[in-house]
Amino acid sequence: MKIKKFPQSCLLYSSNNTRLLVDPGCVNFEEKFLKDWKTADAVLITHKHSDHMNANALKELDIPIFSTKEVASCIPELKVNIIKEADSFSVKEIKINVVKAVHGFISADGEILENIGFVLDDNKKRLYITSDTIRFKNNVKADIVFADVTAFDASMNLWGASQTTKDVGAKMLIVAHQDAGKMLYDKKQIEDYLSKESINFMIPEINQEFEV
Repeated sequence: MKIKKFPQSCLLYSSNNTRLLVDPGCVNFEEKFLKDWKTADAVLITHKHSDHMNANALKELDIPIFSTKEVASCIPELKVNIIKEADSFSVKEIKINVVKAVHGFISADGEILENIGFVLDDNKKRLYITSDTIRFKNNVKADIVFADVTAFDASMNLWGASQTTKDVGAKMLIVAHQDAGKMLYDKKQIEDYLSKESINFMIPEINQEFEV
Protein backbone atom coordinates (compact mmCIF):
# COMPACT_ATOMS: atom_id res chain seq x y z
CA MET A 1 0.00 0.00 0.00
CA LYS A 2 1.01 3.59 -0.57
CA ILE A 3 0.13 6.62 1.53
CA LYS A 4 0.38 10.28 0.61
CA LYS A 5 0.22 12.58 3.62
CA PHE A 6 -1.64 15.89 3.59
CA PRO A 7 -2.01 18.39 6.46
CA GLN A 8 -3.25 17.35 9.87
CA SER A 9 -4.97 13.95 9.62
CA CYS A 10 -5.52 13.67 5.88
CA LEU A 11 -4.09 10.86 3.80
CA LEU A 12 -4.58 9.41 0.34
CA TYR A 13 -4.39 5.62 0.56
CA SER A 14 -3.62 3.57 -2.56
CA SER A 15 -3.70 -0.21 -2.94
CA ASN A 16 -5.13 -2.81 -5.34
CA ASN A 17 -6.05 -0.11 -7.88
CA THR A 18 -8.18 1.60 -5.24
CA ARG A 19 -7.63 5.06 -3.79
CA LEU A 20 -9.27 6.30 -0.60
CA LEU A 21 -9.10 9.86 0.72
CA VAL A 22 -9.43 10.10 4.50
CA ASP A 23 -10.24 13.23 6.53
CA PRO A 24 -9.54 16.03 4.02
CA GLY A 25 -9.58 19.05 6.32
CA CYS A 26 -9.17 22.81 6.31
CA VAL A 27 -5.84 23.10 8.17
CA ASN A 28 -3.17 24.45 5.79
CA PHE A 29 -5.39 23.55 2.84
CA GLU A 30 -4.08 24.42 -0.63
CA GLU A 31 -6.05 24.28 -3.88
CA LYS A 32 -3.33 22.16 -5.46
CA PHE A 33 -4.31 19.27 -3.15
CA LEU A 34 -7.52 18.86 -5.15
CA LYS A 35 -5.62 17.39 -8.11
CA ASP A 36 -4.69 14.38 -5.99
CA TRP A 37 -7.93 14.30 -4.00
CA LYS A 38 -10.04 14.04 -7.15
CA THR A 39 -8.30 10.77 -8.05
CA ALA A 40 -9.85 9.00 -5.04
CA ASP A 41 -12.59 6.41 -5.42
CA ALA A 42 -14.21 7.45 -2.14
CA VAL A 43 -13.84 9.83 0.81
CA LEU A 44 -13.90 8.58 4.41
CA ILE A 45 -14.52 11.10 7.21
CA THR A 46 -14.12 10.26 10.90
CA HIS A 47 -15.91 13.25 12.49
CA LYS A 48 -17.26 16.74 11.92
CA HIS A 49 -14.38 19.00 13.04
CA SER A 50 -13.14 21.21 10.22
CA ASP A 51 -9.56 19.95 10.47
CA HIS A 52 -10.98 16.60 9.31
CA MET A 53 -13.75 17.83 7.00
CA ASN A 54 -13.32 20.66 4.50
CA ALA A 55 -16.89 21.17 3.28
CA ASN A 56 -15.91 23.48 0.42
CA ALA A 57 -13.33 21.02 -0.90
CA LEU A 58 -15.81 18.14 -0.68
CA LYS A 59 -18.15 20.06 -3.00
CA GLU A 60 -15.37 20.11 -5.61
CA LEU A 61 -14.66 16.39 -5.55
CA ASP A 62 -17.82 14.66 -6.82
CA ILE A 63 -16.73 11.42 -5.12
CA PRO A 64 -18.80 9.13 -2.83
CA ILE A 65 -18.56 10.19 0.83
CA PHE A 66 -18.83 7.76 3.74
CA SER A 67 -19.31 9.10 7.27
CA THR A 68 -21.63 9.45 10.27
CA LYS A 69 -25.09 11.01 10.57
CA GLU A 70 -23.48 13.86 12.50
CA VAL A 71 -21.15 14.68 9.61
CA ALA A 72 -24.03 14.38 7.13
CA SER A 73 -26.02 16.95 9.12
CA CYS A 74 -23.14 19.43 8.70
CA ILE A 75 -23.13 19.13 4.90
CA PRO A 76 -26.82 18.64 3.97
CA GLU A 77 -26.18 19.81 0.41
CA LEU A 78 -24.00 16.72 -0.21
CA LYS A 79 -24.97 13.05 -0.29
CA VAL A 80 -23.28 11.12 2.51
CA ASN A 81 -23.39 7.35 2.77
CA ILE A 82 -24.16 6.86 6.46
CA ILE A 83 -21.95 4.44 8.38
CA LYS A 84 -21.48 3.66 12.05
CA GLU A 85 -19.23 1.71 14.40
CA ALA A 86 -19.08 -2.04 13.60
CA ASP A 87 -20.16 -1.60 9.97
CA SER A 88 -18.13 -3.22 7.18
CA PHE A 89 -18.20 -2.39 3.49
CA SER A 90 -15.92 -2.38 0.47
CA VAL A 91 -14.77 0.20 -2.02
CA LYS A 92 -13.59 -1.71 -5.09
CA GLU A 93 -10.85 -4.02 -3.80
CA ILE A 94 -10.50 -2.62 -0.27
CA LYS A 95 -12.46 -3.90 2.71
CA ILE A 96 -13.26 -1.19 5.28
CA ASN A 97 -14.16 -1.90 8.89
CA VAL A 98 -15.67 0.97 10.87
CA VAL A 99 -14.34 0.94 14.42
CA LYS A 100 -14.77 2.70 17.73
CA ALA A 101 -13.25 6.13 18.43
CA VAL A 102 -13.75 8.35 21.49
CA HIS A 103 -13.01 12.03 20.93
CA GLY A 104 -11.87 14.01 23.95
CA PHE A 105 -14.20 16.81 25.00
CA ILE A 106 -13.61 20.20 23.32
CA SER A 107 -16.56 22.50 23.92
CA ALA A 108 -15.21 25.43 21.87
CA ASP A 109 -15.08 23.39 18.65
CA GLY A 110 -18.32 21.50 19.22
CA GLU A 111 -18.61 18.27 21.14
CA ILE A 112 -18.27 15.16 18.96
CA LEU A 113 -21.20 12.84 19.55
CA GLU A 114 -20.36 10.48 16.68
CA ASN A 115 -16.75 9.57 16.00
CA ILE A 116 -15.34 6.60 14.11
CA GLY A 117 -12.05 5.11 13.02
CA PHE A 118 -11.30 2.89 10.03
CA VAL A 119 -9.39 -0.30 9.32
CA LEU A 120 -8.44 -0.56 5.64
CA ASP A 121 -7.67 -4.12 4.52
CA ASP A 122 -6.15 -4.95 1.12
CA ASN A 123 -5.67 -8.65 1.99
CA LYS A 124 -1.98 -8.01 2.58
CA LYS A 125 -1.86 -5.43 5.36
CA ARG A 126 -4.36 -3.76 7.67
CA LEU A 127 -4.09 0.00 8.24
CA TYR A 128 -5.83 1.30 11.38
CA ILE A 129 -6.78 5.00 11.20
CA THR A 130 -7.63 5.98 14.76
CA SER A 131 -9.30 9.41 14.29
CA ASP A 132 -8.96 11.89 17.17
CA THR A 133 -9.48 9.48 20.04
CA ILE A 134 -8.40 8.87 23.57
CA ARG A 135 -7.13 5.38 24.35
CA PHE A 136 -9.73 2.71 25.10
CA LYS A 137 -9.92 -1.08 25.35
CA ASN A 138 -9.25 -2.05 21.77
CA ASN A 139 -9.86 -5.32 19.93
CA VAL A 140 -8.60 -4.07 16.54
CA LYS A 141 -5.81 -6.03 14.88
CA ALA A 142 -3.63 -4.13 12.43
CA ASP A 143 -0.18 -4.00 10.88
CA ILE A 144 0.11 -0.21 10.80
CA VAL A 145 -1.45 2.50 12.97
CA PHE A 146 -2.08 6.02 11.65
CA ALA A 147 -2.77 7.94 14.86
CA ASP A 148 -3.65 11.52 15.74
CA VAL A 149 -1.19 12.38 18.51
CA THR A 150 -1.52 15.56 20.59
CA ALA A 151 -0.23 16.76 23.93
CA PHE A 152 -3.69 17.32 25.37
CA ASP A 153 -6.76 15.21 25.99
CA ALA A 154 -8.68 15.56 22.71
CA SER A 155 -6.78 12.62 21.26
CA MET A 156 -3.99 10.22 22.18
CA ASN A 157 -0.86 11.45 23.85
CA LEU A 158 2.44 9.69 23.16
CA TRP A 159 1.80 7.10 25.83
CA GLY A 160 -1.65 6.32 24.44
CA ALA A 161 -0.37 6.06 20.87
CA SER A 162 2.50 3.78 21.81
CA GLN A 163 0.28 1.54 23.94
CA THR A 164 -2.39 1.37 21.24
CA THR A 165 0.23 0.37 18.68
CA LYS A 166 1.22 -2.49 20.97
CA ASP A 167 -2.42 -3.37 21.77
CA VAL A 168 -3.33 -3.94 18.12
CA GLY A 169 -0.11 -5.78 17.26
CA ALA A 170 1.09 -3.20 14.75
CA LYS A 171 4.64 -3.09 13.47
CA MET A 172 4.59 0.65 12.71
CA LEU A 173 3.05 3.86 14.04
CA ILE A 174 2.51 6.80 11.69
CA VAL A 175 2.19 10.01 13.72
CA ALA A 176 -0.41 12.48 12.40
CA HIS A 177 -2.21 15.67 13.53
CA GLN A 178 1.04 17.63 13.70
CA ASP A 179 0.20 20.61 11.47
CA ALA A 180 -2.16 22.86 13.43
CA GLY A 181 0.65 24.49 15.42
CA LYS A 182 -0.84 24.03 18.89
CA MET A 183 -0.97 21.42 21.61
CA LEU A 184 1.83 19.48 19.91
CA TYR A 185 4.96 17.70 20.99
CA ASP A 186 8.15 18.80 19.33
CA LYS A 187 9.72 16.31 16.97
CA LYS A 188 12.56 15.40 19.33
CA GLN A 189 10.09 14.60 22.13
CA ILE A 190 8.26 12.23 19.82
CA GLU A 191 11.45 10.60 18.59
CA ASP A 192 12.90 10.19 22.09
CA TYR A 193 9.72 8.80 23.63
CA LEU A 194 8.80 6.34 20.90
CA SER A 195 12.38 5.14 20.52
CA LYS A 196 12.48 4.45 24.26
CA GLU A 197 9.24 2.46 23.88
CA SER A 198 10.79 0.46 20.99
CA ILE A 199 8.08 1.66 18.59
CA ASN A 200 8.90 1.70 14.88
CA PHE A 201 7.47 5.04 13.75
CA MET A 202 7.51 7.81 11.21
CA ILE A 203 6.35 11.44 11.18
CA PRO A 204 5.60 12.14 7.52
CA GLU A 205 5.90 15.57 5.96
CA ILE A 206 3.08 17.23 4.04
CA ASN A 207 2.98 15.90 0.45
CA GLN A 208 5.27 13.01 1.38
CA GLU A 209 4.34 9.77 -0.40
CA PHE A 210 5.64 6.48 0.95
CA GLU A 211 5.04 2.75 0.80
CA VAL A 212 4.33 0.64 3.90
